[in-house]
Amino acid sequence: MCRMSFKKETPLANAAFWAARKGNLALLQLLLNSGRVDVDCKDSLGTTALMVASYYGHIDCVRELVLQGADINLQRESGATSLFFAAQQGHNDVVKFLFSFGASTEFKNKDGGTALLAACQYGHAKVVETLLKHGANIHDQLYDGASAIFLAAQGGYLDVIRLLLSSGAKVNQPRQDGTAPLWIASQMGHSEVVRVMLLRGAERDAARDDGTTALLKAAIKGYNNVIEELLKFSPTLGLLKKLADELVQNQRIMQDA
Repeated sequence: MCRMSFKKETPLANAAFWAARKGNLALLQLLLNSGRVDVDCKDSLGTTALMVASYYGHIDCVRELVLQGADINLQRESGATSLFFAAQQGHNDVVKFLFSFGASTEFKNKDGGTALLAACQYGHAKVVETLLKHGANIHDQLYDGASAIFLAAQGGYLDVIRLLLSSGAKVNQPRQDGTAPLWIASQMGHSEVVRVMLLRGAERDAARDDGTTALLKAAIKGYNNVIEELLKFSPTLGLLKKLADELVQNQRIMQDA
């Protein structure tokens, strides 16, 4: 969770941030209409009132700020934008509204995080779907190499993983230290995620840089349900499933041609 700072130079600006945080639309309108509060005023960390309203999901306040001229794509010192905060917290209505006024999915925070990566990390499937429909890059990665599907696998968010895989995410994309999504799902004990990823072509025996595999990590952790999924999986079955998916996709392309 981000840390918000509301230290301002004037009491009126402080009041505007409070109104945005609490969702007090009447007070926010009063302050903005007074002409004494800049709609893009920032706190000591570069946070704007729009970022605050987006973080807390107050769509009425978000709408008022945008219609009053707030810059949607301003970045906090950390690099995060209003879209990032709305996506991180799962406020799909806010995400959709911001897109209707030109929000960009391309901005990154200091860790390389994007709105899509934030939504995947916290398991917000509806937000992920909206972001992808509006051009978010499914191959976004943190600077340490963690991909959208890696973060979803770490959290055990099966619905997000299925959505990402159906949208072209690479099931075996490793982090810089060689840790693959299957490895992290096994370490965390997410057996259903492990099963789905194996069926979609995840490499069961791939080792990360320290030599450990998903099976070894699951054994060390004592996750018997994960071990069962890993042991019963047939690489041939996974290959057949992948070929079947490709055949269906090719048939659709031919029908659309």
